[in-house]
Amino acid sequence: MKKTTHNESGWRGSPELWFQAATEILLESGVDGVKIATLAKRLGLSRTSFYWFFSDREALLSALVESWKEKNTGSLVKQTTAYADSLAEATLNVFDCWIDQSLFDSKLEFAIRSWSLQSKSIQEEVRQADSQRLTALANMLKRYGFNDIQADVHARTIYLVQIGYISMQTEESLAQRMQRISEYVNTFTGTYPKDNELERFYHKHGYQAI
Repeated sequence: MKKTTHNESGWRGSPELWFQAATEILLESGVDGVKIATLAKRLGLSRTSFYWFFSDREALLSALVESWKEKNTGSLVKQTTAYADSLAEATLNVFDCWIDQSLFDSKLEFAIRSWSLQSKSIQEEVRQADSQRLTALANMLKRYGFNDIQADVHARTIYLVQIGYISMQTEESLAQRMQRISEYVNTFTGTYPKDNELERFYHKHGYQAI
């Protein structure tokens, strides 16, 4: 069977292809760069092909927001309920999000937050996401004996530090992050992770402690 190429007449791409191109442009240049003509040029397709998959630009932008919510908020909330033997290990489960881009995409997070500065509706989406994430973190802490106020303050400390990392676009090597992990856990929770908990965390993320 002959393989279809971008340049063949009648080939329109796929919703995934258009969506991926939109995501790349959002990360590179912000939401103002996500335009149908720009996407078509990048993909080497006609602008009319876009409308086979999305009703309009707003539908595509809505899909980008939904993808961000599902990936970043969904993963963080899920990690707060992952199995753990201790509060320190539960916190390390959350830290998986900060290291594994397949769980939590920090570049996408930055792009959405930048977008929210010029859109009231996206600002509200971010506000709701922050609320969901903080509630999930607080509930995790409560399961380990924190009262409401303690859980709220510690959840904010865990979360706002990481949002600060993202907002400042902090560059940190894996080795630097791992060397700080134990102290971060203690700062956020008042307890250090056990050696075996740290070893499992290191192994999961392909880090070999010296």
